[in-house]
Amino acid sequence: MTETAEPGFRESVDLMFNRAAAMMDLSPGLEEKIRVCNATYVVRFGVRLRGAIHTFTGYRSVHSEHMEPVKGGIRYATAVTQDEVEALAALMTYKCALVEAPFGGSKGGLCIDPREWDEHELERITRRFAYELAKRDLIHPSQNVPAPDMGTSEREMAWIADQYARMNTTDINARACVTGKPLNTGGIKGRVEATGRGVQYGLREFFRHPDDKAAAGLTGTLAGKRVIVQGLGNVGYHAAKFLQEEDGAIITTIIERDGGLHHEEGLDVERVHDWLMRHGGVAGCPEGKHVEDGAALLEQACDILIPAALEGVIHTGNAERIKAPLIIEAANGPVTFDADEILRAKGTVIIPDLYANAGGVTVSYFEWVKNLSHIRFGRMQRRNEEAHARMLIDELERIAAQSGVEFALSPEFKEAYVSGADELQLVRSGLDDTMRIAYQAMHTIWHGRDDVTDLRTAAFIAAIERVAASYRAKGL
Repeated sequence: MTETAEPGFRESVDLMFNRAAAMMDLSPGLEEKIRVCNATYVVRFGVRLRGAIHTFTGYRSVHSEHMEPVKGGIRYATAVTQDEVEALAALMTYKCALVEAPFGGSKGGLCIDPREWDEHELERITRRFAYELAKRDLIHPSQNVPAPDMGTSEREMAWIADQYARMNTTDINARACVTGKPLNTGGIKGRVEATGRGVQYGLREFFRHPDDKAAAGLTGTLAGKRVIVQGLGNVGYHAAKFLQEEDGAIITTIIERDGGLHHEEGLDVERVHDWLMRHGGVAGCPEGKHVEDGAALLEQACDILIPAALEGVIHTGNAERIKAPLIIEAANGPVTFDADEILRAKGTVIIPDLYANAGGVTVSYFEWVKNLSHIRFGRMQRRNEEAHARMLIDELERIAAQSGVEFALSPEFKEAYVSGADELQLVRSGLDDTMRIAYQAMHTIWHGRDDVTDLRTAAFIAAIERVAASYRAKGL
């Protein structure tokens, strides 16, 4: 008997969409309009480097323009394909809808290993790629706004923003053509940590719901929970760091491309990350025991599993052996459709990628708004808030002194109370609020409908309903 091939990433996204759409009252035409990718542009360009012309292939996919601009990162990886980019663009549509960021979904990619090129060479390649996209309005503040993704960072975003500004010298909103930029080129505080911080906030909200914890067989708070993190890139590092330092979680296992580290008493995330940055892998790290077969560590017993790297790391080949009662998808598409079916049947609770990975686009939204308003958050009101708080403290102390009542506030409390919110505090507050409200939308559907048995389907239903409402308002 011939085994059926497991669905690929793009097919998995479509199957998950179809599962949710089958539970909704959508006309066949509207359902198809929401599901399909609107357009994908493929560019092949040459750059003279090292005495020869090198040709690179890049993609920019637009999944849905129910809202504009469309939004989505640009990744640099040798495995980038059109199917992958289109799947990621579809996830961006649903992700933005779920967290109510006013964007359609898009995604970009360049087939390149950035480690093979020097910085000045990578800049020339990035600027040429940006030129090819921008001249077709596939980078534009009001039409298509990229951001960092796997293999890219604020450095590449700064190059792209500068290239766009050179091509559009009279566009006052040029900085809003891309998000995830450095602070000195129009970025926003809290953007680098945003996706990992969103994972933390998502887990905190999950643990606020007793019925959801019970579904995963968990109790209490995040404190003391044993966590496996697969991938210590930007997302995995920040999620692990915040969960360890602020919530008291125990990071027992960290998995990277050259194996994994395991220590039952907990790894020091900061030390592991420092070693990884210096050596390019975790082999030889004095923290914990190194295991060459990192994939096998996914199957270790734990409370929470955080896949934070590539798609498809949990599949039919290992899903049955996954012991974690709770999985939070910090990466895009780490669980295949077939594996999702296996895990759901086992009773595993999965917090899906279109929610858990949405911290980045949420703070990108804040950065885009900042660039369009041309003023940093907090600049107008922070000192006014401080003045009002100080007036209240002074008046309370004056009344107490007149009345002969013993009244003494600690200096630490007074400083914290009087201090107005700066940009970072406002960004974190906005992200926390966004993640709470989006989770509650999923929770309501999950527990309010008898036919919805998991958070992923609930998330897709919430997102699809919002996209459908936008299309209906346009007259479709």
